[in-house]
Amino acid sequence: MTHIFVNIPTSDLDRAKAFYTGLGFAINPLFTDENAACIVIDDNIFFMVLTKEFFATFTDKTVADTATTAQALIAISRESRDDIDSIVAAGLAGGGTEPRDAQDYGFMYSRDLEDPDGNILEFMYMDPQAAEQGPEAYIADNAEQMADIPRPGA
Repeated sequence: MTHIFVNIPTSDLDRAKAFYTGLGFAINPLFTDENAACIVIDDNIFFMVLTKEFFATFTDKTVADTATTAQALIAISRESRDDIDSIVAAGLAGGGTEPRDAQDYGFMYSRDLEDPDGNILEFMYMDPQAAEQGPEAYIADNAEQMADIPRPGA
């Protein structure tokens, strides 16, 4: 079984833990201490939120200033558009910011949320038909509804 651990830096570990638990995620106490918190996204995906000093011990590169630099966009799928709106609302209430408007392509909907440290989470929902058959099949079957919606790359 494969697990994914995404390491992200924080300048305030307690604030980060409060933010991520406010989104509905759990903390695994077995891998949490004064340097790091293991945020459980699901059974196979975890965020290791590390103090900037601890994060720096895992690389010889300069740690990006997430207030001004995007190093990664962490995309997390949700079950529905409403799920996305709910989790972004919780994130905004917990001190996050929404750096740009929602993106609605008809077959795909996404909203970005920056945590208080500037790490970018991209919550997205894709219509099951588009996910299974590709966006062009969805667009072809829903041409009338898609007429006024911009498409990525178009």
